[in-house]
Amino acid sequence: MKSIVIIGASGHGKVVADIAKNIGYENITFLDDGKTGAVGKYEIIGSSEMVDSLEADFFVAIGNAQVRKRIMQQLEEKGKCLPVLVHPSAVVAEDSTIGYGTAVMAGAVINPGVTIGKGSIVNPC
Repeated sequence: MKSIVIIGASGHGKVVADIAKNIGYENITFLDDGKTGAVGKYEIIGSSEMVDSLEADFFVAIGNAQVRKRIMQQLEEKGKCLPVLVHPSAVVAEDSTIGYGTAVMAGAVINPGVTIGKGSIVNPC
């Protein structure tokens, strides 16, 4: 079963969960240091302290770029997989390059020859 843990249970996290579902992740959960409960139908299973005990892909869905970068670096150091998540309705040129930990939202267009760095957020239109 393809699993992903999304760090950050806010609006950006909801969108990331939708992308993950649409590209085949079957087990989607959240970690958040300030919230409990659920994000829609997806459970918040605990705080970021649980990272070491979980076997899954990880995605940092925090809008603040500096915080996102710091958490991604911590996950990299732990050897965690940080996938690129591309919504099926996005248009991505074959020769473009997208850095890990990046979310490409529904309706986004990435043209030929474009390079997008790690941990980016590519919004629609």
